[in-house]
Amino acid sequence: METDTINLLSERINALSESETIAMAKKARELASTGVDVINLSLGEPDFQTPAHIKEAAKRAIDDGYTFYTPVPGYPELRQAIVDKLKRDNDLDYKTENIVVSTGAKQCLANLMLCLVNPGDEVIVFTPYWVTYREIIKLSGGKAVFLESSIENDFKISPEDLRAAITPNTKAILYSSPCNPTGSVYSKEELQEIAGIVAQHEHIIVIADEIYEYINFTGKHETIAQFETIKDRVIIVNGVSKGFAMTGWRLGYMAAPRQIACACDKMQGQFTSGACSIAQKAAVEALTGDMLPTKDMAAAFLRRRDMVLALVKDIPGIKSYVPQGAFYLFPDMSFYFGRRSGEYTIKNANDLCMYLLNDAHVSLVPGNAFGAPDCVRFSFAASDEKLKDAIERIKNSLEKLE
Repeated sequence: METDTINLLSERINALSESETIAMAKKARELASTGVDVINLSLGEPDFQTPAHIKEAAKRAIDDGYTFYTPVPGYPELRQAIVDKLKRDNDLDYKTENIVVSTGAKQCLANLMLCLVNPGDEVIVFTPYWVTYREIIKLSGGKAVFLESSIENDFKISPEDLRAAITPNTKAILYSSPCNPTGSVYSKEELQEIAGIVAQHEHIIVIADEIYEYINFTGKHETIAQFETIKDRVIIVNGVSKGFAMTGWRLGYMAAPRQIACACDKMQGQFTSGACSIAQKAAVEALTGDMLPTKDMAAAFLRRRDMVLALVKDIPGIKSYVPQGAFYLFPDMSFYFGRRSGEYTIKNANDLCMYLLNDAHVSLVPGNAFGAPDCVRFSFAASDEKLKDAIERIKNSLEKLE
């Protein structure tokens, strides 16, 4: 008889939750494997190919023999390209010693939590939040303090709530803008107000997840690192996955104060060492080459956003807003909680998503995964035809509920 494996595993892994976005995508694939036509709107992945000039750079790197281990914090030329990008796009001054390249922005965040957070330290997280934030804080031994927001305020936190949430145990503030899952974008004025609060607390680090920087419909991306009063306590996390359609290349980076960058270099050296050599050479081309494909992709997402907003208006009970970036809609679906389909009662967003997967064959992600249990995340990183079909299926399935 096989030993119960849960008894062999650490408390750490048993306490860790599976990523809900990955779990829903897995369920969608399992249903599709039985022959069902499933439209998967659960993963945060551009449906575009990596631009051709970036692919060509990767091919050249292979032919040129870039097949050996890389420096732990990244190739010098890539780190310089990141420094140049930060100056060009964000008017920020960094040196290569401030840059650490990792296997995706997710690893950057994990490195940071393990390097900064001691057991009992508090990390303030703006809600709704990307699903992994909660778990990597838990892994580090820290305590996540969730700062609530509302759909009426475009899912942005209030400065008053932030001020009230800060305690002597607060070690860091973590947020994304443009936001996953809401697409909310903080303005310069809003970030300045947040920076003013942080400036009064010298022990607090700000971690700004800016992975959706180039998918921004407001006209200009604003970063909290622009404010001199706190710049030496701000860490920018970014990468090439979203803006350059390079999810599978697994390449992210951070710009951080030197002490923190060195700590993350040390941490990464014991986990993965340097990121993939070919992905790094491709990333140099992404950051320094033609930006037109990125701009075209962002324009396509804006057009799809407007199309999806127009389509969901025809579905009763969906409470929405206008996302200003990323490629998600995160509407309040609580209107349908308590309704029934035969013997099946929809008690919450999880039940609603499972109902829509099994009845409409559309995969979405329940909002409780992001700290907003009344909501559901729709990704509009799909073709016009699939999006139209998905919304029609959802509408028809919701109409069946009693």
